[in-house]
Parts: sequence; structure tokens; C-alpha cells
Amino acid sequence: MRFIGHLDMMRYFQKAFRRSGIDIEYSQGFSPHQLISFASPLGVGLTSTGEYMDIFVHSSENSKVMIEKLNQEMAEGVRILSFKKIEDETRRSNAMSLIAAADYEVVLGGLPVAEADFSKAVDAMMKKEQLLITKETKKSVSEVNIRPMIHKMYVTGNKCFMKVACGSSANLRPELVIKALCDANQWSFDALSLSICRREMYAEDKQNGGFISLDDLGEEIL
Repeated sequence: MRFIGHLDMMRYFQKAFRRSGIDIEYSQGFSPHQLISFASPLGVGLTSTGEYMDIFVHSSENSKVMIEKLNQEMAEGVRILSFKKIEDETRRSNAMSLIAAADYEVVLGGLPVAEADFSKAVDAMMKKEQLLITKETKKSVSEVNIRPMIHKMYVTGNKCFMKVACGSSANLRPELVIKALCDANQWSFDALSLSICRREMYAEDKQNGGFISLDDLGEEIL
């Protein structure tokens, strides 16, 4: 599903919910639509094993049955892994407003530098307070420090793992991080050589600090 756009995925799930017979809620008005929303739309060209969707239902069976019903309607490459209930206290904020960070796995293909040298550059960058990029708008050109938005980053073999800001308040694309690092070291950069997979998404853990998986905010329906 790497090259399927967000709106097409929305339509895909709307049809899958209808076929599955799930008692999903609809909006009111002249053009009612299913009450569903993704935590963070996935960019075209990226794959993922950790996407989240909010849905409202009038009634529900247990989590295992709901997962089986939905997976019967899924096309190859799309699987439902979890179906959880969100308590009313958490429900005040949907996943889209809660999301604060995401994990990405980037396969480094076509880099003009050895993997060991790239790994050293990542380690050196993580010890610094700045990683600057040039941001252009219609009215101005400015430098932006994206280092505070990189929570974790390391290299293993030909793969780069990173936890970066993701959400409405701050959002950092993994390919932009790789490009910024290449620019800082005067290496050439080819975005098409990267294979990017989003692994997980997180909300802020306000009680313990750090982050908590969106999946851990819900409870299994027994």
C-alpha cells in the first residue's frame, strides 16, 4: 500500500466497515459520513506497521471478534492488529490531537558514504543542540533548528532508526532529517534511495514523562 494516498485509504476503510457489518456511527446532516479519523495521515511512498484510527460505534463485540471481522474484509497488505476501547476521560482528545512522536525505520540505499561513517555522523549530531535546515515560504527564507524534534536516532547496518516529533504542534519528516544530516556533512542526497517505514506512534506520557504508545491508551474489550 506504499503508493496509496490518504483519501483513498479513507474510502477503502469506509467500504470495509460497511462490508463487515460493524455498527459504526455516522454524522448528522444532509451528507452523513462514518465517524472515523486517522491519527496521522501516512505520506505517499511510505510503508507502516503502526497506524492508528479512531472510530465511533453504537455497539461492539469483544476485541478478538472485531479484529477477525475486519480482517476478513482487508486486502493483502492491510491487517488489523488491535481493537481497543478508549475510556471517556481519554476520549476527550482523539488520536490526532494526542500524537506527539513516531518511530521510523529508514533503509539507507544509495548513500555516497560508508554506513560506519554515516553512523558516526548520527552519533555526533545527537550530542549537539543544533541541526539546521533552510525553510522557504512565499514571503521569506529562514533557518530552522530541527534538533529538538529528534528524540532518538541511531544506525544499525544499513538501517537508521529514529523517534521524531509527529503531530499538529510539531511534525518532522524522516527524509528531511537524513537530508539535513547529509547537507551538514556536504554529502549528496537522493530521497528516492530511501525506503521508509513508520513503526509506531506515541502520545506524551504526562504521568511518567517521555512517551506512551497510542495502543497502550486503550483497553481490550473482553
